[in-house]
Amino acid sequence: MTIHFPPIHMPRSSPLSKLPFVVGLASLAACAPVTSSSTAGSGMSPMAEMSMDAPSPDPRIGLRGGLTDAAEATCNIRILSKTAAPQAFMGQTNSDMAFLGNYVFQGSYNGYQVWDISNPRQPTVKNAYVCPASQSDVSVYRNLLFVSGEGLSGRIDCGTQGVRDTVSKDRLRGVRIFDISDVANPRNVGNVQTCRGSHTHTLLVDPKDAENVYIYISGSSSIRSPSELAGCVSAAPDRDPNSALFRIEVIKVPLAHPERAAIVSSPRIFNDLVAPARHGESPEDIAAAARAAAAARARGEFTASYEGTEMVLPSNFTGPMLDSVVRSNGRTTATAADSAALRSALPGILAKMFGDSHAGPGPRPGPTQCHDITVFPAIGLAGGACEGYGLLIDIRDPVNPRRIGAVADSNFSYWHSATFNNDGSKILFSDEWGGGGQAKCRATDKKEWGADAIFTLANGQMQFKSYYKLPAAQTAQENCVAHNGSMIPIPGRDVMVQAWYQGGISVFDFTDASRPREIAYFDRGPVDSTRMVLGGSWSVYWYNGVIVSSEIARGLDVMELTPSAFISQNEIDAAKTVRLEYLNAQGQPKYEWPPSFALARSFADQLARSNGLSSSRIAGVRQALSGAEGMSGGGRRDALSRLASELDGNANGSSDASRVRMLAGAVRDLATATR
Repeated sequence: MTIHFPPIHMPRSSPLSKLPFVVGLASLAACAPVTSSSTAGSGMSPMAEMSMDAPSPDPRIGLRGGLTDAAEATCNIRILSKTAAPQAFMGQTNSDMAFLGNYVFQGSYNGYQVWDISNPRQPTVKNAYVCPASQSDVSVYRNLLFVSGEGLSGRIDCGTQGVRDTVSKDRLRGVRIFDISDVANPRNVGNVQTCRGSHTHTLLVDPKDAENVYIYISGSSSIRSPSELAGCVSAAPDRDPNSALFRIEVIKVPLAHPERAAIVSSPRIFNDLVAPARHGESPEDIAAAARAAAAARARGEFTASYEGTEMVLPSNFTGPMLDSVVRSNGRTTATAADSAALRSALPGILAKMFGDSHAGPGPRPGPTQCHDITVFPAIGLAGGACEGYGLLIDIRDPVNPRRIGAVADSNFSYWHSATFNNDGSKILFSDEWGGGGQAKCRATDKKEWGADAIFTLANGQMQFKSYYKLPAAQTAQENCVAHNGSMIPIPGRDVMVQAWYQGGISVFDFTDASRPREIAYFDRGPVDSTRMVLGGSWSVYWYNGVIVSSEIARGLDVMELTPSAFISQNEIDAAKTVRLEYLNAQGQPKYEWPPSFALARSFADQLARSNGLSSSRIAGVRQALSGAEGMSGGGRRDALSRLASELDGNANGSSDASRVRMLAGAVRDLATATR
């Protein structure tokens, strides 16, 4: 089985990472058997009393490898299904996901797959749509599917033959739009071409605009020739104000006429940012890269140096260049002289393609694009993970997003993605140090590198609180770094599930932003224990009661949380009452919980953990809820109203008063909902 590597990001914002074909720390494990014990204390979080001692050794360490028979380790998670990709997608790279109704749309470098998860224990393939492109990032809304394309080989007609010409009318670099009214027979109803292609995109559903949706394009590849797409300018903005650098594209899509979708603005949200401090590579990686480069040169392959580290260039990048040299010399087969000529020319070629865009005195400028943007329409903000910075963006005017904050961190290498908590008081950024194709969770890797950074948000200001990194060390044969995830609607808490490639998935609580804690996980052994073969979870999202993971090399995994000392059955049941019509994780929804006894009991469980009320009072609350649940009509309503009033009084003397008020509110809403 051949694994096709996606474009990956080299150290920091290395220009070589944009080759279109280039492939307060708190991370304590929490999944040892734990017995909940009460400890007194003021202002404790819902996790405060839990023992966070990790099992030793961690069962994730030393797992047997294998593509289809790797050993597995789980904690507080139940695997519902593990389904292999359809035949046309075997050996291809699965990428991101979007959800609509009972369908999962899973991107792939070979197109996209549509899975029906009506029965999460037995997903079925509704469509396997072959349309090669990197990296086929997907979003859905109503009857429309949007798919990104960035590489040079993607074709408008979805052909598998690629595009050989340097300039071609057949090339697609931007966003495809499909009508999926019939998911088994999608229709391509429009394409929007962009100057840098679309590495990722973000669908913004503006609550003030029912007739249109907006797409924010993040393109991280080289700028295409104006001969292929008019208006594409590679010069820096200080040389040409029409530069395709230092901007994103905003596409407006009329829902009634998606074929009229077009770019309506190109906001320069990176203006005035300077290059951030950087940590470089670890000594072990620099030495390993030097050995690999020396071996590659001995085999006649091509290498390039970036910031003191020599890297091997992929053959599907240098191959067309060498072919061009051969043809220009009137030959059909490369000679040593042709290879020497290309080797000599490569530094200049790369400098021209990806050289410093700064042309003048002063500090070197910062990033020229974002990797990913997460919009949170309910609060009018977006988080931009933009190479060397994490940005806070005002999106109340969707056509003209405006940067209102920026943070940098010398421990971060490549700001990759962003996630808000549900009330918008925190934002988490992930660091894709080493890109998706390197092992960065080894025992020798620093815990601050390739981690998440958690910030609190207040008055448009981001305040750093802590890092979170997968706590279980992975092998050198497992690509591993922080990647895509989403919030889980556990009421009153900030709980996130996140993909770590071959590090598996990790569920962690960051209600206390200074003390994030892992509370569940799922991990497999490496795809191949003898060498690096790309695999693992590209993205993992909670959707309507289940956790769905896009497995790069294997297919689709579906799982669910199980009750433990860290999450009660009531909290899981309350989370399952949150139902979404669709989900694009980068178009973050605000979770709303309908009134339910599970919701009220989940707050009672949390107060028991935090000692926010005495054990006798908690027992009384639970008894009152059970009694009310056995009633109906006016009797239930009156019993719940009395309990809510009593809890209002209890809040004044509680060490966890805000949570007592949440419980009182949940009980009062139940009373109001009772007929």
